[in-house]
Amino acid sequence: MSTLQASRLREDPARNELVSRSLESAQQCLFNQDYGTAFVHYLLVLNLAPMLKDFARESFRFTLFKWADELDSVGRVQDLFNCFEQALELFPADEVILNSMGEHLFRMGFRDEAAGHFHKALKLKPDYPEARENFYRVANWLVERWHFLMLNDRGRNQKYQQAIQKAVERGCNTVLDIGTGTGILGMCAKKAGAAEVFACELSKTMYELACEVVTANGMKGGINILHKKSMDMEVPKDIPHRVSLVVTETVDAGLFGEGIIESLIHAWHHLLLPPQTGRVIPAGATVFGMAVESVEIRRHHRLCVSEVGGLSLGAAGQLHSPVSCTADADDSLEPYTTERLSRIPGGYTALTEPFRALDIDFNNVTELEGLSSRETQRLHLPVTQEGNLDALAVWFQLHLDQESSLSTGPQEDTCWEQAIYPIQNPNSVALRPGDQLVVDVSCRDSFLRLCSISVVRDGHEIRLDPHLSVDTQQPGTNPNPTPTASELCSALAGLQTHQSPPRETCVLECSEIALLNNRHYHQSFNQALDTLLTGLALAKENSSAVGPVNPTTDPNDDLLYFLDVSEGFSLLPLMAARHGHVKAYSSVEKSQHQDVLRRLAGANGVHERRLEFWLNQANEEDPAVLKRPSREKLWSAIVLDCVETCGLIRQRLMEKASLEGGRVFPERIVLYGMLVESDTLLLESAVQGQEPTLGFNIAPFINQFTVPVHVFLDFSTLDCRHLSESVELFVLDLMKASANYTNREVKVRATSSGRVTAVPFWYEIHLDPEVSVSTLSQDSHWKQAAVVLQPSLEVRTGDWVCLAVQLHKSSISMSARIDNEDASAGLPAVAMTTS
Repeated sequence: MSTLQASRLREDPARNELVSRSLESAQQCLFNQDYGTAFVHYLLVLNLAPMLKDFARESFRFTLFKWADELDSVGRVQDLFNCFEQALELFPADEVILNSMGEHLFRMGFRDEAAGHFHKALKLKPDYPEARENFYRVANWLVERWHFLMLNDRGRNQKYQQAIQKAVERGCNTVLDIGTGTGILGMCAKKAGAAEVFACELSKTMYELACEVVTANGMKGGINILHKKSMDMEVPKDIPHRVSLVVTETVDAGLFGEGIIESLIHAWHHLLLPPQTGRVIPAGATVFGMAVESVEIRRHHRLCVSEVGGLSLGAAGQLHSPVSCTADADDSLEPYTTERLSRIPGGYTALTEPFRALDIDFNNVTELEGLSSRETQRLHLPVTQEGNLDALAVWFQLHLDQESSLSTGPQEDTCWEQAIYPIQNPNSVALRPGDQLVVDVSCRDSFLRLCSISVVRDGHEIRLDPHLSVDTQQPGTNPNPTPTASELCSALAGLQTHQSPPRETCVLECSEIALLNNRHYHQSFNQALDTLLTGLALAKENSSAVGPVNPTTDPNDDLLYFLDVSEGFSLLPLMAARHGHVKAYSSVEKSQHQDVLRRLAGANGVHERRLEFWLNQANEEDPAVLKRPSREKLWSAIVLDCVETCGLIRQRLMEKASLEGGRVFPERIVLYGMLVESDTLLLESAVQGQEPTLGFNIAPFINQFTVPVHVFLDFSTLDCRHLSESVELFVLDLMKASANYTNREVKVRATSSGRVTAVPFWYEIHLDPEVSVSTLSQDSHWKQAAVVLQPSLEVRTGDWVCLAVQLHKSSISMSARIDNEDASAGLPAVAMTTS
């Protein structure tokens, strides 16, 4: 083809001239940073002269990526994807373009499509680190870790299999598996002897995985899998007739959050035979709950401090997490979050006995349809233990049939977490034995909602909802109980609050609330900022004293420019702006969050001109280009948000560190780790063992989505054995990028014999030579992460384990081997490779 095209090009001088001019124009536009026009010229050149592809590939990629970033920054999403599609028509096997398009898809929420592009890039180049890192990140979203836990939960799997087998043996020989996942329940039905089995799965990734699994287990012709939501299915369009059994596990920690109620109502009306001959597995559920005290839950959902880093927070208004099911809660708020109470840092205290909140029969369509309109049930719960009310914890018992059930309770050895309904009251709610906690249970919008309404003490009801009255007399009680002094003060404060205008409210992410509650973090930054800014101001004064006086000098020339590029809500710019001649720039984007910072600035004596929002400083001619604070000024200090909440180094960290300026906060981060033996991490990372799951070959397929780095880990409560002391694994210098390396070998001595299954890691973040903060501290808003070793490594006490640590951009990988050659040296050996 290239020979023929080259011949035609030579025979067509006009085309040759057009190609030459367009190529020259593309290069000139590239030089002028006019990437959109350059991209159009390159498209013309490469379509007219395909033989130039190899010559122009690098320049074309560069142009495409720059133009895509500009389109992304101004919200021209469709144009962005059109450009990538045009590029892939020219270079369908270009792993770099595929990976870049996947990154844009993932950022915009198209996770299935992003995974497909990353997977194609890896097939083209298996050792392509960027695509591998991106695939690992997206795999965490597409195949959530609970899939591995459930497949490793033999008790759960066997109970489902037995319930399905009994139903089929009793005449349910046509089956629909709703939300099939890996296809395991549908295969159980087919193995039990069902004549016809249908399955549906909405996720494209899981649908394709289920098709592979079913085919590998010889059931391709026996199970018809549809890539469809069950509520969009019809008879006979999608299945030839109604089925006699629906099997599903579309339940979450709060039971109804995955839409099981809506899907079963639809199934009973359109897909399932009437109740006399049709049935559902599970048959129903019973919901339980209890009131708990937990510092960990509290600090992630409501503001617990009045001052941090020298800033009074009184003017912030009421800050709370996006989890609430109060009567006036916005529809954008989630009614509950989830926690594994058995592993929550700091533990929890049960303040009431477990109570029965709700029963539901999945085989009664009338009951399902009436769930949302059920009258709110009000429960009075006796308080059995003194403590602060932080949340209601909820779990359920799933009744598969009349004989078998599964429990998701906090004391069970289960793959399930519990649903957590946090208390958003800005004041602490102290309970004591003898009190009654009043809780409302409802199912508005088919979500289970539990709301703590009030506390009854000595016959008086103290409302927890600030919009309701403070104190009402309970019937049949002493009308004049003698209140304590503290109760009188509390009631008076409540009445004053009720009479004053309502406080401004603002929703922050749970990790942002936890950060605000972290006093040590802000004290450390305040100390380091004070040292830095005092030194910079003194240096500026000294340089001014020795130079000639310029009467036309701009007073702003004396200012120090402070840039905070932290992602999310941050008080650091305000803390900097309080230090004399400082103009601080915040990267906070949401207008509601900016309003909070402005209120705090005014209340803490920071002039409005000393705080600006960097992402608001857009150039009117080109909204994609951000203004600098001054024509010829450099940033005096730049604050970087180095570590993601999940425990990984933040993406593009070194790019942000390279912004023109002076001091970078932090100046370096040090990675620490430890050898551990943890079956828990193995079970959450991959399907374990050589034995098939219920006799089905599933592991090789779902284990394709095994991710070697486990994130959002609470190391303090991880069930594991420590096999070594903690050791420094890696150092990243943010002030001097040239000093960094990409590979390092570290020797770690085993202090106990065992099987090294993982290396949990965390960071010491050095703000300056004297001040640092740790992501492992008890009050940290960060979680930890761990590299799971495949295969595990057997060690004996005294063995030296050589860890090969690699950092590529923000991706950390490790491998381990026994190396006792330098055992006599007494100290761990270190080898590095610079980038």
